[in-house]
Formats: sequence, C-alpha cells, structure tokens
Amino acid sequence: MPLWNIVLSGYPGSGKTKLSQRLVSENRDFVRLNVDDLRSMYFGTAEPSEQEDFVYDSLATLRDTTLGSRRSVVIDTTAPGNDMREFLLSTRIRNVTQLLILMIVERSILEDRNLKRKFLGAVEAWDKAWESPSKNMPIMKFRNNSPAEFETSYYILTDLLTSKVHPFKRRFFTHIYPRI
Repeated sequence: MPLWNIVLSGYPGSGKTKLSQRLVSENRDFVRLNVDDLRSMYFGTAEPSEQEDFVYDSLATLRDTTLGSRRSVVIDTTAPGNDMREFLLSTRIRNVTQLLILMIVERSILEDRNLKRKFLGAVEAWDKAWESPSKNMPIMKFRNNSPAEFETSYYILTDLLTSKVHPFKRRFFTHIYPRI
C-alpha cells in the first residue's frame, strides 16, 4: 500500500471522526491525528485558542514524523479554508500520496446531528469560514447522509487506497470526481 497523507475536511457532524477512527482500526499502518485532541492535551479544551499556530505546527511535526516512519496519516479536522487544507496536505516527506476527503452531508442532516450533540449554531458558524476546495487539490467526495451512504463511500475509499492504478487518473476513477 502506498504511503498516504489524508486530510478530512467537513463541517462539524459530517462524520470526519467516525471515518478517521474506522480507517485507523482497519488499517494498522494508519495513524489518526486530531486537532481537537491536541488542543485538549495542551490547553484542556478542544476550543480554538490564541495558540493555534502552536497547535498546527505540532500537528505538522507529528504528521511528518509519522510519515517518515513509513506510516500513513489521516488528519481529522474541519479545515474549512484552502490555505489550511494546503498546509495539512503538504509535507517534506517524499513519495507520499496526498488526498483531501471532502465530507458531503445535506444541511438539514448536519443541523440535526449538531442539535443532538448540543452544538447549537455550529453549521451557521462554519458557513462563514467555509471555502470550496481549490480545483488543484486531489479530492474525494465522501457522502455521509445515511449509514448506507457512508458504507458505499467507505468502500470506494478503501478501493482507492489499495488500488495499483494511480489514484488521480480521472479516467480510472470517474465515480470519485463528480462535479463540485
């Protein structure tokens, strides 16, 4: 299996943590890195702080150390903007396949999920920061409106991760590249 640097990007409640935990549990060569976990470890809260540069510099160091140890990385974070996505996808380690997984969930479902988690106003707050992904990023859309849709998207992802065909030849993976 190639070495992967996977960045999950999506609104709160879109299924990023569920996906990252499943990838790690089913692929022994994957390590999950989570920004909220780092914040909690450093500052006792998952809420963004004035120390975000420190948190993300730490994350980048952990990512590169992990990739340098020949283990793939899945980064579980909202990454609402293209600058942050590009930062998380870039690495000084060679021969790493990069992939941005964009979590796609209908707005009403996101709002219901966040209401159950008592994250009131989370969708509206992220609307202000959200940018459509840059066209030059390798992107997979991961649909997660239902458990069945999650399983279908997960099957496509695992097929991509184990494929011997270069994953970004659009003619081989037309199901991954629907129009944005």
